[in-house]
Amino acid sequence: MNFIVLKELFERFLRSRHIGRHFRRLAMLDSMAETGVSREVPQSLTQTMVAAATENSAALLQRLDTRVEGLSVEEAEAVRERVGFNEVEHEKPLSWQAHLWQCYRNPFNLLLTLLAIVSYVTEDVKAAIVIGTMVVLSALLRFWQEGKSNKAADALKEMVSNTATVLRAGQRTEVAIRLLVPGDVIALSAGDMIPADCRVLAAKDLFVSQAAMTGESLPVEKFAEQKDADTINPLELENIVFMGTNVVSGAATAVVLGTGNSSYFGALASRVTATEKAPTSFQNGVNKVSWLLIRFMLVMSPLVFFINGYTKHDWMEALLFALSIAVGLTPEMLPMIVTSTLAKGAVFLSRKKVIVKHLDAIQNFGAMDVLCTDKTGTLTQDKIFLARHTDIWGEESDEVLDMAYLNSYYQTGLKNLLDVAVLEHAEVHRDLNVAEVFRKVDEIPFDFNRRRMSVVVAEHDQHHVIITKGAVEEVLAVCSRVQHGEEVEVLTPELLERVRSVTADLNAEGLRVVAVASRELPPTQETYSLADESDLVLVGYVAFLDPPKESTAPALKALAEHGVAVKVLTGDNELVTAKICREVGLEQKGVLLGGDVERMTDAELAAAVEHHNVFAKLTPAHKERIVRLLKSNGRVVGFMGDGINDAPALRKADIGISVDTAVDIAKEAADIILLEKSLMVLEEGVLEGRRTFANMLKYIKMTASSNFGNVFSVLIASAFIPFLPMLPMQLLVQNLLYDVSQIAIPFDNVDPELLQSPQKWDPAEIGRFMLFFGPISSLFDVITFAVMWFVFGAKTPEHQTLFQSGWFIVGLLTQTLIVHAIRTPKLPFIQSRAATPLLVMTGAIMAVGVFLPEGPVAHYFKLQSLPPLYFAILPLILFGYLATTQLMKRVYRTSGNTGVFLQQDSKALVTGRT
Repeated sequence: MNFIVLKELFERFLRSRHIGRHFRRLAMLDSMAETGVSREVPQSLTQTMVAAATENSAALLQRLDTRVEGLSVEEAEAVRERVGFNEVEHEKPLSWQAHLWQCYRNPFNLLLTLLAIVSYVTEDVKAAIVIGTMVVLSALLRFWQEGKSNKAADALKEMVSNTATVLRAGQRTEVAIRLLVPGDVIALSAGDMIPADCRVLAAKDLFVSQAAMTGESLPVEKFAEQKDADTINPLELENIVFMGTNVVSGAATAVVLGTGNSSYFGALASRVTATEKAPTSFQNGVNKVSWLLIRFMLVMSPLVFFINGYTKHDWMEALLFALSIAVGLTPEMLPMIVTSTLAKGAVFLSRKKVIVKHLDAIQNFGAMDVLCTDKTGTLTQDKIFLARHTDIWGEESDEVLDMAYLNSYYQTGLKNLLDVAVLEHAEVHRDLNVAEVFRKVDEIPFDFNRRRMSVVVAEHDQHHVIITKGAVEEVLAVCSRVQHGEEVEVLTPELLERVRSVTADLNAEGLRVVAVASRELPPTQETYSLADESDLVLVGYVAFLDPPKESTAPALKALAEHGVAVKVLTGDNELVTAKICREVGLEQKGVLLGGDVERMTDAELAAAVEHHNVFAKLTPAHKERIVRLLKSNGRVVGFMGDGINDAPALRKADIGISVDTAVDIAKEAADIILLEKSLMVLEEGVLEGRRTFANMLKYIKMTASSNFGNVFSVLIASAFIPFLPMLPMQLLVQNLLYDVSQIAIPFDNVDPELLQSPQKWDPAEIGRFMLFFGPISSLFDVITFAVMWFVFGAKTPEHQTLFQSGWFIVGLLTQTLIVHAIRTPKLPFIQSRAATPLLVMTGAIMAVGVFLPEGPVAHYFKLQSLPPLYFAILPLILFGYLATTQLMKRVYRTSGNTGVFLQQDSKALVTGRT
């Protein structure tokens, strides 16, 4: 018993003394180390954060060699030279040597290199030179194109810049975030992305979303002082804000502690960049197609090897030929075609005032079938007009305008378009003599839960007036009285009903209504809080008109014609939203309110979002949930927004779309930035996304079908012909020329019919397409074999060069021409013609293919000149091949188990519909 008593006394002693605090900190650090909370960042950074949080602000400023007024320009530049720019270490750009190696080291080039080495060892120097040339060209082409694409993407990203409000020797100025340094004093307000790790010096109702750091969806309040001195987890410090988080509401000034890699976010990012980024759905689609062809190669190449080795009794030659077949089957140009096509799309979109932050987002643009958009500034003009200022009965009232003006003038938080419209009434400023009569006392900033904000002003320093402005229901919630002329009446249920009737009438006119309330207070306090927003007097309303843009109606019609359903997600009320939808021609298919969303289960809401297209009075969480459930329904969802409340939905969407005038956090969350906030610009992006995807599919379809056909032909020839149907070197030269002919595909035209529907990857359908169209190529190869065998007598090893030359030309020309048949459902060259670059490249490669056997270099490739009769038969073979392919396109389109390929080109191939 005595031991227990002594133990309890000792524990009380520890809890009451500083040593106890020290022991508890050690225990907490051990606990955090076990749970992994702080293992992701250096312990020294954690200690620095904790020390800065508990240090006296004056001492902290002195230690950072700064002042409340901030650094001067010269001081900031001196610090920047020492610590570098405020840039988090992203994935480091590769050196040109590393980039070149990366372009070379794919399995296909390794196969080619192996083949070149084997050729050199077997003293076939010519083959080694040709194979080596193919390797070098393939790697250099990809190196050049990717370098060009990356530079274009970087240049586009540079067009989107974020800034911070910094105090430079006491003067507020906007400075690029990358120029911030430790010791800078910054001002924060709602909508700002926090640009560095900072210690809060002064705060007013500052709420910060730390979801990017902690995953916690609810914002946390930050203060100027750290209340709990025992806190050692940096993310729980009450006066430290972190780079990458954002201000939800309130205002603050803060001093920068750490920038770039020295920030908490930078420490986490350094861990992230050490691991490879998970592939996107688009990249997964490309990879699946590649592996489909590689698996096919792994089956066919051994078959070719054994058949030729067994029938020709030359196993080394059979091995070289099988390796050549393997190379011919690999889509070695696919990475370059994809990259160059996406880069070309990004450059095109930049001319259309669309900046692509991530190249892969272009494909998502083309696949998008649902666009969720806010109402204000998107369907409507970016200019809001103050249309009415009325008392509670709807009569014009100058007093309401005066109150609204004082509220908008003195607030320091996020000034939205409504405040700007109020402040345009400069005559109010003169009439009220604001500078001499009024003095700002305090402010209760706006947040998205209260949906209102208040300022407190002193009038002649005789009394204080709290003026509240916000959404009607939220302001009514804190009102107990109403002003009727010179009288103040109690807000009875009857009056409340009449108030709501007046505001509903204003909403029905398409006006956005904001309520204004006030209350006089004795001048006994200088600090006010949310508790003071009570017992207010409703003064009246200010009503705003946001007319629809002239371009909205035709844009919505165009998007609908292209298979994109538009859904309006807004925090505004349903009456104003409904009127705007009617004016822009958006047919309402049901209206769902935020309250309804709140009550529904995920299963119920998932069904509802398919049948409704107008969602009103939503919170940010509602928007994110709607986007998430649309995605779970198999939709490819785009979300367009520019406000703080749009950031969660922007992150959740398949493709986040914002504008260059958006708040920082919205721009940061977006994949696409529009330089013009217009749905017409968005339509251009959708079309270019589909155009880009269609051009990539051309290469994939062509590679899949022609490669399968060629290998099938080789198997047939190997079984019946007493010599190799084509030498390894000849097969590789043919493959090299064929690949070069496809470089122009990214610049090809796309039929308008192919842009009507959203497009998605379906590798299984590509496999079916390969099996359907590949044998057509084999059929005409067999016809060529028969012509060379029976017409020209090339049936013995002595005449194999003649046989090989004849098949070399037919194989190259059919492979090169097939893109023109597959690129369109129409009649090629007549109803639909390829772009000039592709036509020129096709003609040039065909000319080279004919020149090699007929020209002076034929003996280098072990080819020979062909008789005139061959060139009389050649056009018939080519025409028959194109005609048969055109016929089979129709059969494929109407086939019950292959979808509707080419009904609108790639619908079946892309969506896999049956």
